Amino acid sequence: MTTDKVENEVKNGAVGKEGEKDNKVISPMRSIHMIPMDKIDGFEVRPGIYEMNGATAIPCGVNFTVYSYGATSCELLLFKRTEEEPYAVLKFPENYRIGKVYSMIVFGVNIEDFEYAYRLDGPYDPKRGLLFDKNKYLLDIYAKAVTGQRIWGVREVKENSYRARVVKDDFDWGNSRQPLIPMEDLVIYEMHVRGFTRHESSGVEYPGTFEGLQEKIEYLKELGVNAVELMPIFEFDEMKDSREVNGKQLLDYWGYNTVSFFSPNTSYTANVEYNHEGTELKKLIKALNDNGIECFLDVVFNHTAEGNEMGPSFSFKGFDNNIYYMLTPDGYYYNFSGCGNTLNCNHPIVQQMILECLQYWTTAYHVDGFRFDLATILGRNEDGSPMNNPPLLKTLAFDPILGDVKLIAEAWDAGGLYWVGSFPAWSRWAEWNGRYRDDMRDFLKGEYRMSDVAAKRITGSKDLYNPECRGNNASVNFLTCHDGFPLWDLYSYNTKHNEENGWNNTDGSDDNRSWNCGVEGETDNPEILALRYRLVKNGAAVLMMSRGTPMFLAGDEFCNTQFGNNNAYCQDNEISWLDWRLLEKNRHIFEFFKYMIQFRKDHDVVRKNSGTCSLGFPEIQVMQADNGCKVLRVIYAGRNKENTGDDIVCLAVNVYWEEQEFSLPSLPAGMSWKIAVDTGDRYIQGGIPKEGEELPLVQGGRISMCSRSVCVLVVN
Repeated sequence: MTTDKVENEVKNGAVGKEGEKDNKVISPMRSIHMIPMDKIDGFEVRPGIYEMNGATAIPCGVNFTVYSYGATSCELLLFKRTEEEPYAVLKFPENYRIGKVYSMIVFGVNIEDFEYAYRLDGPYDPKRGLLFDKNKYLLDIYAKAVTGQRIWGVREVKENSYRARVVKDDFDWGNSRQPLIPMEDLVIYEMHVRGFTRHESSGVEYPGTFEGLQEKIEYLKELGVNAVELMPIFEFDEMKDSREVNGKQLLDYWGYNTVSFFSPNTSYTANVEYNHEGTELKKLIKALNDNGIECFLDVVFNHTAEGNEMGPSFSFKGFDNNIYYMLTPDGYYYNFSGCGNTLNCNHPIVQQMILECLQYWTTAYHVDGFRFDLATILGRNEDGSPMNNPPLLKTLAFDPILGDVKLIAEAWDAGGLYWVGSFPAWSRWAEWNGRYRDDMRDFLKGEYRMSDVAAKRITGSKDLYNPECRGNNASVNFLTCHDGFPLWDLYSYNTKHNEENGWNNTDGSDDNRSWNCGVEGETDNPEILALRYRLVKNGAAVLMMSRGTPMFLAGDEFCNTQFGNNNAYCQDNEISWLDWRLLEKNRHIFEFFKYMIQFRKDHDVVRKNSGTCSLGFPEIQVMQADNGCKVLRVIYAGRNKENTGDDIVCLAVNVYWEEQEFSLPSLPAGMSWKIAVDTGDRYIQGGIPKEGEELPLVQGGRISMCSRSVCVLVVN
């Protein structure tokens, strides 16, 4: 039962004030008289609402509900803010436990006056996976806010001694509605909340925060993206494994080590939000939605920040270590995540927690979609083996509350499981298409003999995603993401340069499929710079002209660089922050991205089957590099956006190091091919036409393309 529901029942007379014995709270399962029954440590209490996990403010006090299969007893600890020792210890009476659930209403407490944690007693036998410790403070798994994390880079409380706050959910969404944009119409922009505006050049009032991101919404609208994918915003401890390398403090900057799945990262807020944590994030999501932009969260259900047997025990390990984690027969942690532990996602208890978590973010925060990090782990059985029909993935696919949110899988994990093209989907799950990234990187840097594979990737990867069983929206196409090089570095470095990470350049992938264009790293050689700019435009053009949902990394649109670092997970500095000065320096690249995004929106034929072309052109026609011509051509045909006539668009890609000439299909009298994009600058200076400028006409049905260039042509 939500707080709002309880409050509504108070207004309607279903719930009385303290002492009115005949009034009740009606829970989904049973009724509870809202009067105290006992007194513990000076507090009036009674058995609580067992179906309401976590700590929830209700009119007469706070309902605390927690469960554990292995514990023999449970204590609720109340703390004054910033105090290390509790001022009250409320042991749950045995008759307050039903099954494995402890629930208690504490009357008369003000949520602003305390923080809370739990202590559980039970057997300690590591070889059996049992780690109960009656002296250990435990963070509520269902906590809606975590204390001591407010100031970025500062540990405010004792290490691994997290406490929680009760959150008042009174945010007014007004008449705000989610955009519900179809997958094929999305252009996804992946970003790190802090890194997006942390650099002094961002020009925002609140750099590195949700507020700072909100200040950039007009920029996002101008660029044309209509979905932002936020790297982890669940509460994490950036001080985890903090160290110093070459005079720089390295942190857990990316945040892929979750402390609490139900809590927003409080260090991403511009202002203190005591007991109203999440308000700035909700304001951001509402503002994005009101401007036609969806908001996706990158969620990490494959592991937690507790690590392996050498790591801390602050929450899951203390509640039910042998349930929440995959353990070997002798009690050690399977490590399919590469981060020390692996969540036991297909245990019913963990399934329930994950489902409730996603439902919470969908209902309380109006999140539009979720990208699941290392999602194949969600398809592993309790012994780590892959499952043919993973119950968790199926449950999420068919859950009614999640019915409109996008579900996007990173379809591989650190244990070697690679399900790209075969992720269990039920026509609901989309995938980060890792094959698109790899094959198109190879092709675009000059592997012209891969044109047949490139054609498959550009036209929707139907060899991977059979439309009959996966639909037409399974592929999320990308060349760049937070993992690996940004787009500029993809054409500036042959190898990774991760020395600043402190691991002697041994971390990060060696499979970059990049090309430095002749010089490693920065250069002032005008020919090399011109080539790099051209290759960046080629990547943007091909990505936006590919069937499937395009995604790119924030900053690619103005050539942001990570200086060759392809694993910047620990770099809270200029290596990771967007340098907004590059927007002005590389304004022509921004304008090119903007143009290509709008071009994609204007031509339905690029994104989907838009109807039958009256001229007899098939929906998709591919002409691969052959007969001496090394240009790959993909022609899309159908009805135009207004359904008033035909729309025919041709993508031509010459990755060869010499110019190439080819013929275009003949057209009826009065119709002609015109050039809308030319990254080689032969027909259109700057690659795209200026506003109001006539598109160049293709003479005689033949066109000669510059080396390493892309053209987009239209019929009119």
